[in-house]
Amino acid sequence: MLPARERVASALRKAIMSQEFRKGDELSIDKVASMLGISATPVREAYQMLSQEGLIKLRPNKGAIVIGMNEKWVRDHFGVRAVLEAEAARLCALNADDISSIELIVTKSGNLIENGDYSSYADLNQAFHLAIWNLCGNDKLRTMVSNLWNGLSLGARVSVEDYARISITEHIEIFHRIEAKDGDGAYKLMHRHIDRSMESMLTHLSENS
Repeated sequence: MLPARERVASALRKAIMSQEFRKGDELSIDKVASMLGISATPVREAYQMLSQEGLIKLRPNKGAIVIGMNEKWVRDHFGVRAVLEAEAARLCALNADDISSIELIVTKSGNLIENGDYSSYADLNQAFHLAIWNLCGNDKLRTMVSNLWNGLSLGARVSVEDYARISITEHIEIFHRIEAKDGDGAYKLMHRHIDRSMESMLTHLSENS
């Protein structure tokens, strides 16, 4: 599981990216803390992160105001994620001796989807990526990429079910490259995986602008 401030930042980042929170909306610390069932401290820390990213503007003692995002922000965000996550996959393929944790997540995800159960896929999706970060052997890289996590990037016309099926297929392909210790193959497939998320988010942004 991600640290508390990263979980809060991820939830807020996703809400802003999906336009659940729109430009000009006020985000009080107490309201967000209550909504997420967490203390105020990680919310304040998450606000600092999102402020540095340019998604919100801090208001002293009053929380923050949503600035929102544009196409450049999405491309910048996912561009950095793609490079970092692809490198994590490459290092995992080359360095990890025991990848059973990734295999277990992929197997569980596939079984749930085949049984028509999509309720846990968001958590399993995060677990898949987190397992790769943890096994890549580079603590700095793990910290950097966890700070950028935003969860599932659903386009406006893509259902959770369709997204999960596409995502698990890509996860299986990435796992097979890691299992084969094919660092370059794992890098390319993970980069493509994140690029697809970016295109999905850009579609969502254009259809709701």
